[in-house]
Amino acid sequence: GFSSRTNSAWQYPFQRPEVGKITKNIQREIAFHQQRIRQQPTDGLERAALAQSYLKMARATGESSWYLLAQQTAQQSLVNLPFDNYGATLVLAKVAAAKHEFPQALALLEKLPPQAESLSLATTTYLALGNVTKARQSADILAQRMPTLNNLTIKALVEVAQGEDASALRDLQAAIAAEEPEEAGSSAWVRTLLGRFYYKRGQLQQAEELYDSALQILPKYPPALLNMAELSVRRWQADPTQTQHQQRAVELYDRFFLTEQQNPTVYDHIALRGLARVQRLQGDTAKANATWEQAVSRLRADLTGFGHRRGLAQLLLEWGQQADLAEALTLMQAEIKVRQDPETWDTLAAAYLQTGQLEQAQQAIAAALKSGIRNPGIFDRAAVIAQARGQSAQAQKYRKLVKSIDPTFEAGARQALGLGVGLSGLN
Repeated sequence: GFSSRTNSAWQYPFQRPEVGKITKNIQREIAFHQQRIRQQPTDGLERAALAQSYLKMARATGESSWYLLAQQTAQQSLVNLPFDNYGATLVLAKVAAAKHEFPQALALLEKLPPQAESLSLATTTYLALGNVTKARQSADILAQRMPTLNNLTIKALVEVAQGEDASALRDLQAAIAAEEPEEAGSSAWVRTLLGRFYYKRGQLQQAEELYDSALQILPKYPPALLNMAELSVRRWQADPTQTQHQQRAVELYDRFFLTEQQNPTVYDHIALRGLARVQRLQGDTAKANATWEQAVSRLRADLTGFGHRRGLAQLLLEWGQQADLAEALTLMQAEIKVRQDPETWDTLAAAYLQTGQLEQAQQAIAAALKSGIRNPGIFDRAAVIAQARGQSAQAQKYRKLVKSIDPTFEAGARQALGLGVGLSGLN
């Protein structure tokens, strides 16, 4: 069991939704729209509304099948109503972004008026494409027009990418202060992001309180479960005598798999990768290999839908089988054409590093740092690459930067991130 570690500052001020209530409400919405469509089969707007409900369900459960239903329904809606059908176009843009087809998402967004939802998606899409300037423009408009939880959080994500940590922290705290009773999912999301922010700066107590607070709102919320598990691994690696942290990590992964087993979700490979990491650190190589195998085959099976090239490359690089490294590099060379955010450049750098192409690795890591992001994992890799190229002074400079962001960053932190082999975990 888990005792509550919630700091009152992050406590959710509203009544927590009953377990399953969110999905029950969406089910009801879906049934309502389906009923209306049976009465008016050629209607376009009703189908667009149904597509939006499917998308809500996809967001709430992480299950890829709902995204595909949303996509098919939105396409049919556009057949019935080809003009001024903003709802259906927005759904298609959101599904494209969820599949990491960012150029397609942007092309669809350009057909939409600049309203809150399209601006919000434009911001995260520009971030993924590495266009921080454009992302900042839309984020600023968004937060000025409507300083809601969602819009302030989106702005904070841009500020993190730009290395403006103080502003990002302010906006994330303001986002929590602006929360409303009917957005439990967003309330859990922003707490997890703020927890992640503290985690990357070595402030583990704050991170833990925030993840815990997110899990108080939604006990099965995957990003909070997985981040909390990573934090437990880090605590265990920092002091291996503290076996309760190891047990807690395993318990959290178990909890994830118990709740998520019905259908494949977009989080499965992250959870399997974390579990394999724990098994490897426990010294159970056979078990770890079986888990890596399972994670890799799941992502491979789904590469056309929600199995992302970057996720697969990260798995292969961390697993570190010599035979897979060339494939990881090929995947990242394809991925960087459609996605140029710091994590993607960093993963490409890792692939070059592990295949011994040090000059390309250095170019990629420089691109990862270009936006100004202050991410200790990326600076740590930059140090490793500089050292490998014999640039000791440069490596030392990067190591100092790592410590200036996260004074507690050491071997345990690298192990928890899977950086011992070359990777930065859940971003």
